[in-house]
Amino acid sequence: MREVFAPLHRLIARDGVAALVTVVGAKGSTPREAGARMVVSVDGAISGTIGGGRLELDAMERAIAAQHAGRDGSERLDLALGPSIGQCCGGAVSVMIETFTAARLDAVARLAEAEAKGPFQTSAICIGNGPIDRRVTGIERLGPTAAMDADGRLDESFGEPLRELLLFGAGHVGRALVLALAPLPFEVRWIDGRRSAFPDLPLARLEQVVSGTPAAELAAAPSDAFVLIMTHDHGLDLDILHAALSERRFPYVGLIGSRTKRARFEHRLAELGHSETSIRAFTCPVGVPGITSKEPAHIAISIVAELLIVDEKLRRTPVGESAAGRSAGSSQNRQAAQLFGHSG
Repeated sequence: MREVFAPLHRLIARDGVAALVTVVGAKGSTPREAGARMVVSVDGAISGTIGGGRLELDAMERAIAAQHAGRDGSERLDLALGPSIGQCCGGAVSVMIETFTAARLDAVARLAEAEAKGPFQTSAICIGNGPIDRRVTGIERLGPTAAMDADGRLDESFGEPLRELLLFGAGHVGRALVLALAPLPFEVRWIDGRRSAFPDLPLARLEQVVSGTPAAELAAAPSDAFVLIMTHDHGLDLDILHAALSERRFPYVGLIGSRTKRARFEHRLAELGHSETSIRAFTCPVGVPGITSKEPAHIAISIVAELLIVDEKLRRTPVGESAAGRSAGSSQNRQAAQLFGHSG
C-alpha cells in the first residue's frame, strides 16, 4: 500500500486505537508477497490488502479483536495456507498483527512524516507479544518489503519509490493516460505548448508544464525517467525523440504511432546522424499487443500495462551507473520492443 503510517495515525487520532497487518514472510504460492500490508480500524474498515480470501478475513478479525483489548502489542501467525485455512495457494505465510493505541500516536506521527518524504527502512526486534518499536535505519529504493529472521529481527521498507514520466502531449490519449496512471507509482510531468489543452485535474503526482520548447524539458529529467511522446504534431514528435535519444540515458523512450510512423522516423533519425543502435533505442508502437481498440481509454490502459512491465523489470535488475547506466536506454528499449512484438 502506498501509505501505511498516515492512515494509521488518522485512525488512532480518531478512535484511540488501530491495527496494522503485515506479511513478514512468504514461501511458495501465496496471495501476496512479504511486505504486503493493511491497516484495520476498530470497526472493520481496511486500507490496503494482504491478498483477500480466508487469510485476510481471519487476520482482519484478529486485528479487530486485538483492538477491543485496548493494549499495544503484536501477534505473529505462521500459516500453511492449505492445511491451516483451506486456501489452495499451497504456500506458507507469516503475518504480524500489531495494535497501536493513543500512547504511540507520536511515534506513528514520526514514521508518517518519514514516509511522506520518500522510501525509508526500519529495523526492530520483536519480543514476545509486545509492541514493535521501529527504528529508522536508511533509505530503500526497491519498494515495500518485510523480512523477519529467526531471532525476531524485523527489517522493513516503507514508502513508494516513484518513476518520473515525461509525457509530451495533452491530447485525448494523454488525458486518458494521466487518469490511468494516477493510482500507480509514477510521477508525471505533462508537457504541452498549449495551456488551453490541459484539463483541470488536481492529482497529487501530476505537474502540468506549458512550454514552447518541450524538448528542453529533457535536460533536467533524472536518468531513470521514462519518456513518452504523443504530441499533436509529427515534426514536434521528431524533435523530442531526437533530443531524448541524443541524451542516451533514459531507460524507456516511447513514441505513439504505427509501424509506418516508426519506419519514417527511423529514416529521419538516420538523416540527423543517429547510429543504428540509437535508432533502435525507442519503442514504437507503444502498448501491449492484443488491444486493437482506438478508444483513448483503451490505448491508455495498453500503454500503462507496458510501462508497468518495463518499470518492474528495471526494479528487479537496477541499472548501474557509468557506462552501464549510459547504455541502459538502448538495451531496455530493445528489450521492450522484443517483449511486446514491436518492430525495431
